[in-house]
Amino acid sequence: MTVEETPLDGVLILIPRRFGDARGWFSEVWNRETLARAGIVIDFVQDNHSYSAAAGTLRGLHYQAPPRAQDKLVRCGRGAIFDVAVDVRRGSATFGRWFGTELSAENGRQLLVPKGFLHGFVTRAPDTEVLYKCSDTYAPDCDGGVRWNDPDIGIDWGLSGDPVLSDKDRAAPFLRDWASPFTLEGRA
Repeated sequence: MTVEETPLDGVLILIPRRFGDARGWFSEVWNRETLARAGIVIDFVQDNHSYSAAAGTLRGLHYQAPPRAQDKLVRCGRGAIFDVAVDVRRGSATFGRWFGTELSAENGRQLLVPKGFLHGFVTRAPDTEVLYKCSDTYAPDCDGGVRWNDPDIGIDWGLSGDPVLSDKDRAAPFLRDWASPFTLEGRA
């Protein structure tokens, strides 16, 4: 497994090794022991799987607040997505900054999105499936979001038209109208 850092502290790209032969390939996408040696120690307790029929489907920007905040490890099992993390940890030097990368079934890359970051993605292909591990189970009372097209964040989603959105994502607040429940670890 290759681990690459990004400009946002804690947001990592994990690239599992693929072992191929005439049948296809095999890849170990998570190994607690291997990644603990790389300094990644997370107890994942829930796996999610989403399907988006249309290219241009945008899901995000989502978070789950403390005390049920979630680390997420995101990968694309079919199709392709542009996956985004936004730092919303109060006191962070990169507060409000975003990082995005393409995850696809073909490239096998995964994005580790830690607690304290908004997460969202847009599909680049029809019939896209996204799988992600979470470090806590879903808690509706801690669920929230920030507007996907917030001008203060300025994410370049690479869209050529309007995305397919849920009503919830369309109505999410802007960053300036939202109070982040996250801080840097060890800070009040």
